[in-house]
Amino acid sequence: MAKDSTYKVGFRRRREGKTNYGKRLEFVKSNIPRLVARVSNKFVSVQVIRFERKGDAVIAEANSRDLEKFGWIAGKKNLPAAYLAGLLAGVRAKNSGTEKAVLDIGFRTPVHGSRCFAALKGAIDSGLKVPFDASALPSQERISGKHIEEQKIFRLCRQKSRCKKFEFFV
Repeated sequence: MAKDSTYKVGFRRRREGKTNYGKRLEFVKSNIPRLVARVSNKFVSVQVIRFERKGDAVIAEANSRDLEKFGWIAGKKNLPAAYLAGLLAGVRAKNSGTEKAVLDIGFRTPVHGSRCFAALKGAIDSGLKVPFDASALPSQERISGKHIEEQKIFRLCRQKSRCKKFEFFV
C-alpha cells in the first residue's frame, strides 16, 4: 500500500463499488424520497426510501417474491414481474402518504426499456409522481409479456421439430 503519511484511504463502500457518494449527496439535498430499483439474478426489488439523520428509512417496499401472494406463477426476474413489483411498491407508498419520488438505479447502466425502467413504469401507473423520460420506458407489449409468450411458443416448436427429426433414434 502507501508508505507516505499523507495517504488517505477512501470510503469502504466507494472502494467496494457500492455507493456513489456524489450522486447520493444530490439525492439527499433534494429532500425527495428515492424510488430504488434493484435487479438481482432471481428477483426484482423496489423500495421507496427517505433520508433520515440516523439512517435511511424505508417507506414502502415490494419484491417480486411478494407477487406469489397475488397469484403470480410466472418468473420473478422478468420485465412483467419488475413492472408489477414497481406497481405494488407505488401503491404501498401512496398508502403511506408519499406523493413523489426520484428514481435511483444505483450503479446500473441506464438501458432504455430495461427492468429498472419497467419498475419505474409500474410506480408511475400507481400514481406516484416520478420525473422520467418517456423514451426510457418499455413498450406495453413487453410489459404485458407478449415477448415471453412468443419465446415459449418458439421453443416448443423447436423442441417438437427436433423430436420429429430424431424420431427414428427413439
